[in-house]
Amino acid sequence: DLFSPIHSQLAPLDPESKRIRMSHKISVEYKGIKVGSEIVPGQVNSAAVEASGSSTVLAISGPGDSRVSQKGGAQNALVVGPSLQPKTLNDVGVSGKSTSVITASGSSERNFSTSAIMERIPSKWPRPVWHPPWKNYRVISGHLGWVRSIAFDPSNTWFGTGSADRTIKIWDVGSGRLKLTLTGHIEQVRGLAVSQRHTYMFSAGDDKQVKCWDLEQNKVVRSYHGHLSGVYCLALHPTIDLLLTGGRDSVCRVWDIRTKVQAFALSGHDNTVCSVFTRPTDPQVVTGSHDSTIKFWDLRYGKTMLTLTHHKKSVRAMALHPTEHCFASASADNIKKFSLPKGEFLHNMLSQQKTIINAMAVNEDGVMATGGDNGSLWFWDWKSGHNFQQAQTIVQPGSLDSEAGIYALSYDMTGSRLVTCEADKTIKMWKEDEDATTETHPLNFKPPKDIRRF
Repeated sequence: DLFSPIHSQLAPLDPESKRIRMSHKISVEYKGIKVGSEIVPGQVNSAAVEASGSSTVLAISGPGDSRVSQKGGAQNALVVGPSLQPKTLNDVGVSGKSTSVITASGSSERNFSTSAIMERIPSKWPRPVWHPPWKNYRVISGHLGWVRSIAFDPSNTWFGTGSADRTIKIWDVGSGRLKLTLTGHIEQVRGLAVSQRHTYMFSAGDDKQVKCWDLEQNKVVRSYHGHLSGVYCLALHPTIDLLLTGGRDSVCRVWDIRTKVQAFALSGHDNTVCSVFTRPTDPQVVTGSHDSTIKFWDLRYGKTMLTLTHHKKSVRAMALHPTEHCFASASADNIKKFSLPKGEFLHNMLSQQKTIINAMAVNEDGVMATGGDNGSLWFWDWKSGHNFQQAQTIVQPGSLDSEAGIYALSYDMTGSRLVTCEADKTIKMWKEDEDATTETHPLNFKPPKDIRRF
C-alpha cells in the first residue's frame, strides 16, 4: 500500500493479523483461567455461566471459601470478570485460547490472575482489641506557664502538676478545682512523683533542685543536692525508699529518700537523661536519653546491665505496662515495644506519629496514649500496636496555634481518665466515649505486610 493510488483511504484490515491479535489478547487476559464453556459440567452452577456468544464471564469453583456463599446451591461458585489483568506479560505465547489451569497448590509464586482462587493465608499478627475512642471533657486553666509534669495521688482524689511558672498546683480529680499551690522552685518544674508509702511528694526542676514535700505540712522538708544542671525526669522505686532523678548532666542519680545521701550516680549516657522508670525486680532502673539509647541498670553495683540501641532519635518518653512484663519507648522515629527483663525487641507500633513524642502512658486495658510536640494525641492498642484514634488538642482561645504541644500525660489510678499537660498553659482531661459502639466506630485494621525486624 506504499504505492496505493488512493492515499486518503486506509488499507483494508487483514483478517489473519486481526485473528492473531485477538487470540494473543485473549491468552494474555485469561492466562491460567479455564474458560467457562470448557469447565467440566456439574462443577459450577449453570447460573454462573452466562449464555452469551463469546462469554467474557468465567466461573471457577472456589475451594470452600466461606466468604463466597450462595443461598441456593451447596457449591460455592466464584465468578471472575475480565478485570483481572496480570502485571507481567513476559511468558505469553501467541497461541489460540489458552486452556491451561494453574491450581492454587501448584503455582509457587503468586500469579495475579489466579489470586482470586488462591487460598488466603491468615496473618499471624494479633488482631487489635476494640477500644472506644477518647474525648476531651474538661479543660483546667490556672497555671501561668507551660504545664510540664503531672503525678497522681495513690488514693486517686487529687493530682499535682508542675509548670514553667515555677509552681506546683494540686487539683481535685472529680471536680477539677484547684486545691493548693506550692511555691519553692526558681525554675520550671520538670518532674513530679507522689510516694505510695509516705505522705511525700517529690519535685525536680531546671534549677538543679530536687525537693521532697511533706503533704501534711505542705512544705519542703528535704532537698537533694548534686545535679550539675537541670533535672528532667524523676521516679520513685516501688519497694525501696529510693528516688531516681535524671537530668542534663547525663547522669541518673539514685538518692536515699530519708538521709538525702546520693547512693549512686548511674553514669554512662552521652547526653541528657530525659526519661526514667523503676520496677521492683531487675532491671530495677531503666533510663532513656537524648543519645537515643535505653539503658538497664543493676542497682546493686550501680552498673549498666544492658544498652538498647534500637532508636535513632532521643528517647524522650517511656511507659511500663502495669501488668505485662514489657515496656514501650517513644522517639521521633518510632514507638518500640521491648520485653522485660531481657530487653528483647518485640515490634514497632504500626504507625508513625511523625513528631517529637514528649510523653506516653498505658493503662491496664491496653490503651496507650502518646502526646506529641504538635498537639497530636494518639491512642494505640497495646497488644497489636494498632493506632485506633488520632486526636488533636485545641489550644485555649487567645493562644498561638504553635502552642498546641503536650508535655506530660498520665492516667489516673483506675485508668479510666487521662490527663494531659499542655503548652497553652491548660490541663485537659479525657475519657472514653460511652456512646461509641463497634458499629459507630468500626475497627479499621490492616495487618502489616512488611514488619521491620529492628
